[in-house]
Amino acid sequence: MNPYVQATFNQISISIQSIADLLDELEPGDLDAQPTENKLSIGQLFTHMALICKADLLIANEASEEEMSNFYASNHFTAIDDIKEALLSNFSLLKTRYMNYTEDELMQKTTSYWGVSYTRYEWLLEISSHLYHHRGQLHALLVHCLGKNPQIRLFE
Repeated sequence: MNPYVQATFNQISISIQSIADLLDELEPGDLDAQPTENKLSIGQLFTHMALICKADLLIANEASEEEMSNFYASNHFTAIDDIKEALLSNFSLLKTRYMNYTEDELMQKTTSYWGVSYTRYEWLLEISSHLYHHRGQLHALLVHCLGKNPQIRLFE
């Protein structure tokens, strides 16, 4: 595996594990909390995060807007264990796909349905950033809105 991809996966793995640890801090009723009107509930945000690895992989492989709408519409979770399972399996799928890309495939530019073009490696960096962004949001929601104090290391 390309050493840059391997290093990026190390960082994504840290994020995925800490997200799974945050899930372990929840009670089932916490998923319904919606701290801000017209924004995602905590459960919806965790579900979004569980789908990021697969969704962004689909986008990096030029899935259409309709394909993405269908993907999101068919992936709703209401249980903590289901969210965690999706998070881990989608991460595994992403890693398997990227481990099999050649150098040329990693440097191949692909275009999202909204017109953004990145190399596959850049899409991987975007996935890492996307996960860290939402993990920070969730940690803040758990602390400031649910009054939880997860003793989880967010960085190594």
